[in-house]
Amino acid sequence: MSLARLAAAAAGLSLTLCTGATAVHAAASPLAPPLPLPAGTAPPAAPGGSSAAEAGAELAAGRAAATGLRFGPCPYAEGLPDPVRCATLRVPLDYTRPAGPQIPLTVSRVPASGARGTPRQGALVHNPGGPGASGMSFPLLAATPGWERIAAAYDLVGYAPRGVGRSAPLSCEDPATRAQGPTQVPAEPSPSYKRQRVAAARAYARGCARRAGPALPHYSTLDNVRDLHVLRAALGEERLSFMGASYGTYLGAVYATLHPGRVRRMVLDSAVNPDPRRVWYRNNLDQAAAFERRWHDFRAWVARHHGTYGLGTTPAAVQASYARVRDAVARRPAGGSVGTGELQAAYLQAAYYDDVWPQRAAALAAFLRGDPGPLTRQAAPDAAAAAETENARAVYTAVLCNDAPWPGDWETWDRDNTELARTAPFETWANAFLNLPCASWPVRSRQQPVEVGVTAGSRAAALPGTLIVAAERDGATPYPGALELQRRLGGGAALVTERGAGSHGVFGGGNGCVDRHVERYLLTGDTPGRRVTCAPHPEPAPVSLDDGAASARGALLPHVV
Repeated sequence: MSLARLAAAAAGLSLTLCTGATAVHAAASPLAPPLPLPAGTAPPAAPGGSSAAEAGAELAAGRAAATGLRFGPCPYAEGLPDPVRCATLRVPLDYTRPAGPQIPLTVSRVPASGARGTPRQGALVHNPGGPGASGMSFPLLAATPGWERIAAAYDLVGYAPRGVGRSAPLSCEDPATRAQGPTQVPAEPSPSYKRQRVAAARAYARGCARRAGPALPHYSTLDNVRDLHVLRAALGEERLSFMGASYGTYLGAVYATLHPGRVRRMVLDSAVNPDPRRVWYRNNLDQAAAFERRWHDFRAWVARHHGTYGLGTTPAAVQASYARVRDAVARRPAGGSVGTGELQAAYLQAAYYDDVWPQRAAALAAFLRGDPGPLTRQAAPDAAAAAETENARAVYTAVLCNDAPWPGDWETWDRDNTELARTAPFETWANAFLNLPCASWPVRSRQQPVEVGVTAGSRAAALPGTLIVAAERDGATPYPGALELQRRLGGGAALVTERGAGSHGVFGGGNGCVDRHVERYLLTGDTPGRRVTCAPHPEPAPVSLDDGAASARGALLPHVV
């Protein structure tokens, strides 16, 4: 299982980078009282500036190194079985006040097995992306085929970033009042619908401010980097071994920029474009165009298997079949719970992962034969996951809005997305409306994106070789982002490309060539050369939902919420 899919499956969410991480709990948890600074330590002298925050992070890291982490049985709420153990790490809410209020971060770990006398190489920390996804389930991979050698050498360490799960959970609205479906979304938004969405986005942003209070500015990539720096120290690691997927690649890249001498090994899977001019508004425009290409890939695959699904022999014909289903659920929601909004969310998954293609195609075919059951089972919202969904969306929104300036006028959004939707209609408007709270975000002092890169002077010398892996047709993190990240990380960064493939989260996704490069790098530190390519993993075989084996396979897929 790829790391991106692990995060989605474990959380039961439809997690996306910069398009739909979905979201967790009611109001933010109460803050712990201030912790004392180590004896003889003075607080940073320059309050409020980034230098003060970085000084605060160093103080917090020193404190964490001295106290370490106490691992024990995981709380029932985490749903993590033995041998996974859990701990709580306390970090400053505001790193310019390292002795001020503290928030808890939940951490999980399975120690290195040491199988066959393998020497331990330390802790391997994972961030699954989102932002808004929890990595607490990462240690479960220790028992997964294909991970034996990595799990023998490394402690597998996951954590829930600030705001996520039980890590000072962030909320922007009451999950109980959130519409559970069906929702009806027009294929082409009218002026009146756009006005409704602008008003809803403003209300959502106000809800974030009201429920988070003064903590709201402290959910950002820079704060996540500081937390990672403290976690490294608490684990007793002088240097960080890290795997980041999707948004986790941006987190890792910023960490490498600010702390190149603290990096040991770094795998960056499905890379975000770190160019500050694209973080985050233009990255989302790029993403909508890339999703359109991936949506075409799905329809082309369905067309090649017309004999199984009967949905059309060309991508255009398959699109027409999809439109028939869309028009039908607009008139009468499938199973009473799947409208056009739920349909869109379910089929966006096909732009992320090709292993859902057989089930999604079969659900369309079944619906058009008069059986809405498969579509309802795949696309209906999960009321039990409403709190987790709300939390993930809140964290996603806060981090992206806090990280960078966004256009504050609706006219810019309307112009750019109207133009884009002419060639990329599938996800453009859904993406725009998801991110629209950033236009009226109630944090006045927005951060400027970090100038990612370590190509100058001693910083380049301090950063060891890193490994980037990317799929050429990834929709969520378009491939040019991997090229840009490699350029910025300098000559020590290697790029492994899966040609002609587009599933999001490459490592562990069924490509043995990619997996061997990643394993070799983690175990030896050797990179495969500046740029190498792997043939694509096999496309999924067509399977009808009339086949009992298909139903069993579909049960393994994460539910869409």
